[in-house]
Amino acid sequence: MKWQQGRRSSNVDDRRKSGQGGKRVSLGIGGIVIVGVLALVLGLNPLEMISQFTSSPQNTQTSSELNPRHEVWAEMCSVVLADTEDTWKALFAERGQTYREPRLVLYTGTVQTAAGMAEASTGPFYLPADETIYIDLSFFDELAGRFNAPGDFAQAYVLAHEVGHHVQNLLGILEQGHRIMAENPGKEANRISVLMELQADYLAGVWAHYAQKSANLQLDEGDIREGLSAAAAVGDDRLQEQARGYAVPDSFTHGSSEQRTQAFMAGFQSGDFSEVFQQN
Repeated sequence: MKWQQGRRSSNVDDRRKSGQGGKRVSLGIGGIVIVGVLALVLGLNPLEMISQFTSSPQNTQTSSELNPRHEVWAEMCSVVLADTEDTWKALFAERGQTYREPRLVLYTGTVQTAAGMAEASTGPFYLPADETIYIDLSFFDELAGRFNAPGDFAQAYVLAHEVGHHVQNLLGILEQGHRIMAENPGKEANRISVLMELQADYLAGVWAHYAQKSANLQLDEGDIREGLSAAAAVGDDRLQEQARGYAVPDSFTHGSSEQRTQAFMAGFQSGDFSEVFQQN
């Protein structure tokens, strides 16, 4: 993927150079609810995640310690985010609505959010409370190493997936899904979570469909394969098999590798946003 000449987004907040302090952040009731729902969406233990958000963070890297490879990835993320802005702004305008652009926070180790402190172990995530995507760029090292999904388009897929959650938020889909999950814990909550995650994969594919004709990016033949590899790498079945040697489908919260790649490809091949939009 060629992106170096593309437009940079003005919505990137790079906090890697500032570093986060080690103070403890106290969550209010509203913040605890937000973090608990976020944990369900991310397939994490709510109690463990609330503890992560409120525990004392470790010191982060200073500007002199920034990884040169991560500097390139930060630039790439800015271009990809800009391209998603162009794509979704046009698609929303076609339907008479205004697309409100999300923010992207790049951080190292720990980060302050609208719900308190978050740690890199959470992985990339979107927080509806502040309409912001949070990414510790070291996740891309893990994506390439642990998950065997290297490449800049694999990284672009991760960001586009989180932007997909922002689109869901603007359309009211996230709020509706979270309400159903809160009212129906257990298997039904997992099922709704999987549906929302697969829809975000589909929306990432819709963006990729239009990215082929973008002025910001030039995709090559191998880019979509990188995206598919990334989608498959973070499938629940593969993650569970890596962790414990077997998969439990009823516990899936993001979808299987096959489901995630199929959802991405469906969006990529059709570029059709109308059905998702009509759910609003």
